[in-house]
Amino acid sequence: MKIMKMCGLKSLIRRKKYKSYKGQQGKIASNLLNRNFKASRPYKKLVTDVTEFAVDGAKLYLSPIMDLYNGEIISYNLSERPDFAQIMDMLHKAFVRIPEKARPILHSDQGWQYQMRLYQGYLKGKKVKISMSRKGNCLDNAAMESFFSILKSELFYTRKFDSISTLKREIIKFIDYYNNDRIKLKLNGLSPVNYRTQAA
Repeated sequence: MKIMKMCGLKSLIRRKKYKSYKGQQGKIASNLLNRNFKASRPYKKLVTDVTEFAVDGAKLYLSPIMDLYNGEIISYNLSERPDFAQIMDMLHKAFVRIPEKARPILHSDQGWQYQMRLYQGYLKGKKVKISMSRKGNCLDNAAMESFFSILKSELFYTRKFDSISTLKREIIKFIDYYNNDRIKLKLNGLSPVNYRTQAA
């Protein structure tokens, strides 16, 4: 607080997060993650979700996968439609990076995308353990929600965007900054990528 006052900086109040999908009734998969957001190695525990941005009557949807080992966004898709193709593109990009022997847990909410047989079949084919939040328990995926809050607080709510294309470019730049330059105290003052590479 003292340093911020000396530098003439003021904090911004975070707006309430947008809940894009509430999920359907029924139990599709167990909550294997069980709010244990710590991972001992890369690609052991992954989380995903979808969030929405609205600009001048148009919408943009972000679907990322985060590695809980270091908070790195290892894959994402930006789309003007929250369709199933967005989810599959995100998965294909992720498994270019994820080693075949990794055998990760991938946690999500109970959104319709994650209930699709094609989604579940693809993950089972990759030897991935599917984990889902309990219905109505957003805290079960708090790590992903925290990233969305940071992205919106530090980028989306601080600027006026005139188009979806401009916002899309800035989100791409922000994710690169978040992965490579934005430091975290819990990562010993390193960015997610630097933490992973130093540990390796």
